This record gives sequence, C-alpha cells and structure tokens, in this order.
Amino acid sequence: MINNTTNSMMSSSSSAANNAQSPSLKTYFKTPEGHYKLQYEKSHPAGLLHYGHGKTVTQVTLAHLKDKPVQALPSSSSNTAVSGSVKSAAARFLGGGNGSRALGFIGGNGGSKSVSGTSRIGSLGASNSNSVMGTSNFDGKGTYLIFNVSDAIFISDLNSQDKDPIKSIHFSNSNPVCHAFVPDAKDGYDLLIGLNSGDVYSVSLRQQLQDVGKKLVGAQHYNKDSCVNNSRCTGIAWVPNGDGAFVVAHADGNLYVYEKSKDGSGDPSFPVIKDQTQFSVAHARYSKNPVARWHICQGSINSIAFSTDGAYIATVGRDGYLRVFDYKNEQFICGGKSYYGALLCCAWSMDGKYILTGGEDDLVQVWSMEDRKVVAWGEGHNSWVSGVAFDSYWSSPNSDGTEENVIYRFGSVGQDTQLLLWDLELDEIVVPLRRPPGGSPTFTTGSQSSHWDSTGPVGTLQPAPSMQDVPKLSPLVAHRVHTEPLSGLIFTQESVLTICREGHIKIWMKPGFAESQSSNSETMLSSSLKGKPLLSGRVGSSGYKH
Repeated sequence: MINNTTNSMMSSSSSAANNAQSPSLKTYFKTPEGHYKLQYEKSHPAGLLHYGHGKTVTQVTLAHLKDKPVQALPSSSSNTAVSGSVKSAAARFLGGGNGSRALGFIGGNGGSKSVSGTSRIGSLGASNSNSVMGTSNFDGKGTYLIFNVSDAIFISDLNSQDKDPIKSIHFSNSNPVCHAFVPDAKDGYDLLIGLNSGDVYSVSLRQQLQDVGKKLVGAQHYNKDSCVNNSRCTGIAWVPNGDGAFVVAHADGNLYVYEKSKDGSGDPSFPVIKDQTQFSVAHARYSKNPVARWHICQGSINSIAFSTDGAYIATVGRDGYLRVFDYKNEQFICGGKSYYGALLCCAWSMDGKYILTGGEDDLVQVWSMEDRKVVAWGEGHNSWVSGVAFDSYWSSPNSDGTEENVIYRFGSVGQDTQLLLWDLELDEIVVPLRRPPGGSPTFTTGSQSSHWDSTGPVGTLQPAPSMQDVPKLSPLVAHRVHTEPLSGLIFTQESVLTICREGHIKIWMKPGFAESQSSNSETMLSSSLKGKPLLSGRVGSSGYKH
C-alpha cells in the first residue's frame, strides 16, 4: 500500500503527552520466534503545529539514499516538469503500500551524525552555519523516514536514536497527505508529494536535505492550482520499472498517470465522464501531463498499490470494492466487495499471488489472484483496519522450502491502536467446506459452498461472500502499540515500524535483532549492519521459494 489517506478528515489533536511512552503500554510483545522489542521512537517537535491544520492523517515513506548524487539539480523552484527524454529507473516496491516498502537498515546516515551542537534543520528554525545538512557537498547517504503531520513534511534519520526530525518542509496553502520515494532516479527527482488541494510535487530528497530552509526547493509542480483535478490526493505511487512514470489517486474516484519527461503544465481537456459507476480510461490529446485519466469508481479511491513487477495495480475505495487492473493494457481484471463498509488499505505479496485489504468491517481480507476471490478473512481487530503489509523478509523457521509449506507473514494495524501479526499457510486457504458456526477452517465434513464452485470470472466485481463461506484466520499476536489510532506499518529486515495518525512512529526490533542489540543501538546500526545489501536474499519470495 502505498500511503493511503482515507481518514484524512478525521479530527486529531497532538499533545506533548502523546510523545511519551504510556505507562500502560508494554515495550515488547511475544511471538513464537521470540520477543519484538521497542527500540526507539520518532515524532515531530511538540508545539509547532497549528490546530487549523490538524485534520490530516500521518503516513510514512521509507527512503534510502545511496552514496552520491547522480547529477546537480537546479536550486530554484520550477512550475513545469523537466522536458526532454528524462527517465528514471523505478525500483521494485517491497510489499506495496502505504507505505509498506520493506527496506532494511543500511548503516548510519552520512553526515547527519557528524555534527554536534547544531540545532535541527528546519524543525527548530535556525542552524549553525557549519551544519553538514546545509552544505552543498552533503552526501546524504542513509535511510530516512518521511512523514506528514499537519501542514509539514518531516524527515527523520531512521538509524539515529534522536526522536526529533532533522528537517521540516512547510506548505502554506494546503497540507501534504501522501508521498512516495524511488531509489536510483536518473534525474535525481525521487520523492513525490501529494497535497490535500490535489497539487503534486516531484523533488530531490537529497536536495531538500542540503537546503537549510523550510520550503521545497527545485520542485516540479503538477496539477498546479488544481487545474486538472481539485479533489484531494489520496494515494501516490511510482510505477515499478516505469521509466519515471507515476500515478496519483484522488478523492473523486479518478487516477491520473504522469510521466516526468512530459510537460507538467497540465492538460485539463479530458472528456466528461458519462457513467460515474463504470471504469473508463481517457488519454490526453496533447503531449502534456497528466497523460491519462483512469476513472476507477464513484466516490473516493482510498488506497493504491502496485504489484512488485508493476504489471498490476490494486485500488480500494469508499464503495467497499477492491479492484485489480492490468496496468500496461489498462484493463480491469477482477475485484470484490468488503463484508461491509469502505475499504481503506491494500498491499501485495512479493510474489504477486495475494492481496491484503482492510477497512471498516474490522476484517483483514486475503484475496487470491489465481482464484480471483477472497480466500481468507482475518478476525482480531476491534475497529477499522487502517494499514496492512506483508513482511517480505519473513521465512518460517520450520519451512522446508517446498511450495506446499509456504508461510506468509503479514501485519495489520487499526484504529483500535493494535498491531496484529498473522501467519498464512497454503494449506489454510484450500477450498473450504460449508461447516457449522464455530467450526474449524479445516473442518473435513460438509458440502462445498457456492463461493468456491469456480474461479471468479475475469472483468467482474464480485459481491461479498457469506461469512460462513470464508475460512477465518486468528492473529499470531495482538499488541496495543500506541495510545492513538494507527495509520500504517512498514516491515524492514530488522524491524517493524508502527505509525499513529498523530505523527508518532515506533520502531520494534524483530527477534534475533532485538537480542543482539547492545545498549547503544546507534553503534550497532552504523557498524555491525554496515555494508549489508539493500535487499536480503529472501526478498522477492516472501518466504516463497521459486
């Protein structure tokens, strides 16, 4: 899932009290493989937010900057996209949304630790003139957390124990609500930011870190002044292997395709949508951005997620439907309804076989691409499910590597303030049999339900199946991790990050990594993990052995 903003209009009020660990919250939770331990927290500076901007929900993007800038970028702002054949190499999304990109810790973050006695750039106002963050030769290497709170984007050093961010970027006219990052952008423009107004910016993360100010620098501006669409951005994503293409979802049910190599001045001359209930695609008449408009649904698109290879894009919406599209061919493939209410979040497994969704029915849906239907429901949340993600680094300790024993580990968070971890085995999602209430998903007597008679037809939206027709999963663990409702989670190789909608982030170290922690975790992160590759050997399989 790439950064859903479904609850962006929910009221929220940050307080300094929420920054501290609540006495009623434990700093660890148990799983069969060991303890997950709270390592440290990230947040925004207390007292700097305006109550008038307190109605957006925090989303987090994980960004890894490599050694050196690819090329110099202009220091002045620009309102149009870079012209010419500018392309970028879009990286593989590790887990889909929302922020759910699963990147590992990659050592200390360059110069952000080498200067002592300097104030935080942007967040607290001034900085010393010799601050490494303000020098033009700042390398910026490291892993960063990018998160929105109120009218600002904050950037934190993931590998630092410092709670406060190292940079803030403020927006005067509208609140940032979603964002996405791609490594290895050839032109350096690797960070996308979508606003509540519908405006979209493409910027260089490294250039923002170099600048000492509180405004965007060197930004490319799309949908300027809402010239194409005036509804809020609800999701934004780079197209994997898309040569600089990205998509932006809006609250009016439309999704727009942009290409960085095209003029960004906008082409609002798309035809009128004749039937708001039907999927349709329109292309721009001129070689300008956006290059295409996809009308997905009536009502808001709440979250979007690309499959790892970029072949498919999944959307979930206010109407309660998951929809899956063939992105290249612009075709609707399949979809289905929630048990009830809106769907708020979605995420892909690394092998592209399964999609997770969560929403207002308090359930976690497991959707099979092969069967084109819901194959399991996870029951365990007491309120709306606001974030889902597969742990692409997970490999079962008991797995023998055969396909029959594949286990997927995934997580979910909700407005009940809980993090739930789940295990899904292939033999748990075989065709179920109709069974008495309370029966086991592996109940061996009874008649096969009609929901499982055949594979779902291509190109149709399926109604919600009966509750008794879908096997139920129970969580491996349920742990209350925050005092405020949660908005997302991210798995890395060493940890799981939980995010509350008020802008507080907690980093929970996984078993094995938690036990190996010294009293100084910063030393561990910058030395013992230094030089570790960006992707582990298990990435790409989610425990599945090809």
